[in-house]
Amino acid sequence: MAREGDIATLTRWPMTAPVIALVLAVVLVAMPALGQEGDPGARAAPGTEEASSPHSGLKATGLPLPRFASLRASEVFMRTGPGTRYPVEWIYRRRDLPVQIIAEFDTWRKVRDWNGAVGWVHRAMLSGRRTAITVADETVLYRAPDTNAPAVARAEPGVVARILSCDGGWCRIDAGGMTGWAPRRTLWGTFANEKVD
Repeated sequence: MAREGDIATLTRWPMTAPVIALVLAVVLVAMPALGQEGDPGARAAPGTEEASSPHSGLKATGLPLPRFASLRASEVFMRTGPGTRYPVEWIYRRRDLPVQIIAEFDTWRKVRDWNGAVGWVHRAMLSGRRTAITVADETVLYRAPDTNAPAVARAEPGVVARILSCDGGWCRIDAGGMTGWAPRRTLWGTFANEKVD
């Protein structure tokens, strides 16, 4: 955090670029013929797999879909399907990053990130803690939910903040120890008219 006059400037944490895993090709080449009886790694015939259709075996948690959550760990794998046998498509290395849960299958959640990437994450890697990421060129945090209020801080794109509350067009957030009100349109991690307490 750097100071510019009386207003703090928040910068995003250095983030390792997401890693695309190309494991599937290696696994398929290295494995003997799949589907043979007695092979512990054998796959079921197409259409008979437990997770062949992520929506056919939905177990409702009773929570609304879609909804927002955040990453619980500092390393989270996003897979192409709901299970460990599916290849890892992205590795997130940023705890508290907000994601939108758009579907559920058993213990797996289909999520979307702020860039639009979609994949499956195990529910143990998700938290109900509400966070947001700044997406505007500059997000100003104000002392009160009013653009005429004094500015507390300015955040560049990519800053992850904890949501304290949201009502109307404003969210009260805590970013890097700085607490203030940000226009909701400058954040990703809440729905347009969602009230967060």
